[in-house]
Amino acid sequence: MNNLFPSSWPSPIRVAPEALAEIQAEFSNAYAEVLEQARTGRLGLPSDRRFRAEAWKANPLALLNAHLWELSANAMSRMVDAAQVDESLRNRLRFSVMQWLEATAPTNFVFTNPEVQQLMLETGGQSLARGIQNLLEDIGKGRMSQTDESKFQLGENIAVTPGSVVYQNPLMQVIQYAPLTETVHERPLVIVPPCINKYYILDLQPENSFVRHAVEQGHTVFLVSWRNPLPEDTDGTDKASWADYLEDGVLRALKVASDITRQPKVNALGFCVGGTMLASAVALAHAKGEEPLQSLTLLTTFLDFSDTGVIDVFIDETHVGMREQQMGQGGLLSARELATTFSFLRPSELVWNYVVNNYLKGISPPAFDLLFWNADGTNLPGPFFTWYLRNTYLENRLCKPGGVTINGHAIDLSALDMPAYIYASRDDHIVPWQSAYASCNLLSGPRRFVMGASGHIAGVINPPAKNRRSYWAVPEDLAPGESPVPAEDWIQAAPETPGSWWPDWSAWLVQHAGSKKKAPAKQGNAQYKILDSAPGAYVKARAV
Repeated sequence: MNNLFPSSWPSPIRVAPEALAEIQAEFSNAYAEVLEQARTGRLGLPSDRRFRAEAWKANPLALLNAHLWELSANAMSRMVDAAQVDESLRNRLRFSVMQWLEATAPTNFVFTNPEVQQLMLETGGQSLARGIQNLLEDIGKGRMSQTDESKFQLGENIAVTPGSVVYQNPLMQVIQYAPLTETVHERPLVIVPPCINKYYILDLQPENSFVRHAVEQGHTVFLVSWRNPLPEDTDGTDKASWADYLEDGVLRALKVASDITRQPKVNALGFCVGGTMLASAVALAHAKGEEPLQSLTLLTTFLDFSDTGVIDVFIDETHVGMREQQMGQGGLLSARELATTFSFLRPSELVWNYVVNNYLKGISPPAFDLLFWNADGTNLPGPFFTWYLRNTYLENRLCKPGGVTINGHAIDLSALDMPAYIYASRDDHIVPWQSAYASCNLLSGPRRFVMGASGHIAGVINPPAKNRRSYWAVPEDLAPGESPVPAEDWIQAAPETPGSWWPDWSAWLVQHAGSKKKAPAKQGNAQYKILDSAPGAYVKARAV
């Protein structure tokens, strides 16, 4: 993923002559019309939201340039659509053209952005001086600032839900959160976040903490805090495999929660890659004759990797083979590379927006907890990453019964027959909602599918008190063994409910949480002693 553009293209890429002639004719006509409107002073603002400021309308040359860029963008996109190539290559072309267009937008340069020029005049050049200072500071940090990171401190005003670290090994710590109610459900909830980011996306601040919400509902919550392996580590964590993360990470955390609460089965929730790991680990447990879960929740999770959205442009045999040679036996995939890749999936919002504001306008970004978390990435062990890349994104073997073998055990996701709550976000560009819905075809127990508004993160982190967004769900859950309807039919049948999906999940989870008992006075037990206060040490190790 260190190369944002495919390295080789079939040559030549052809467009049917009649289609090309039509695109050229429409471009020429539109070009002439824009020039005529500019000549007569009738040229309005382009449709792209980046050109809506009055400074563009007040500068005829800049306004014309913006229109011509937009015309070129439309023509190039149409040519990609008309190219006589297979759909996989077309998607790569779309991605590469999109990157080129976003990089060359007139907003990104001092001499073609009238907003920047106006601000320079109004501030006597101080805006540009501040922008240069912001750039130099970011060069020193080795990354682009998206928020004022000085305003957040882990354990002080972010990741502050009270709790204790009750277990740790070289891969992870287990945090048990203190109760916030007099009584708790007897069966605990274990949360498995993705290991490609820090866990505290689920515990940002009290008012938007998913963890705190679950604790307030009377659940004893355990959470996996993955270790961030660093280049200077000498304990061999850079050689950790997918199997290691399942056995010593997920399954160990489930065992810790089970031992402490004396419950043979627990409820568990996995988010994103954490959901893929959780489902894989529990399938591994089933293959060994163990049944650790009472219920399973998957948030924005791939189990079937048939449609991976825009990320598919990075994945082919050449790329995966190169990665296996680089780090298949050891080494780290850096957090910086991961962050760059994900940012360029949405470059207008996550790259060029900050180039313009931070460096051209000299505006320092405001404090925003979600973006503070986004900048706090993690490294990944090479063997873990390359196994995941090949067996999921490239070959999609995880969803096939016996398609992968872990420590000598064939994995079959259809063995997961416990009640499952499957959540997707409608505008998710990382896990398309239809792909999350495909999990309904794999799991065999009762299944409830819910789709929330917004994207991969904002759709998940939607506390009820905010009364924002909405979600979709059909009244009846899928019965054990019942086949789901196609995704397009489901969305047509699902009514929209205003507000957060969290209460819907809470009402579902309480059915599997068992009876109430007095809340424990402290975390851990004689076997699992308190090692540290939450958020623990592992989450504080920064990669960049």
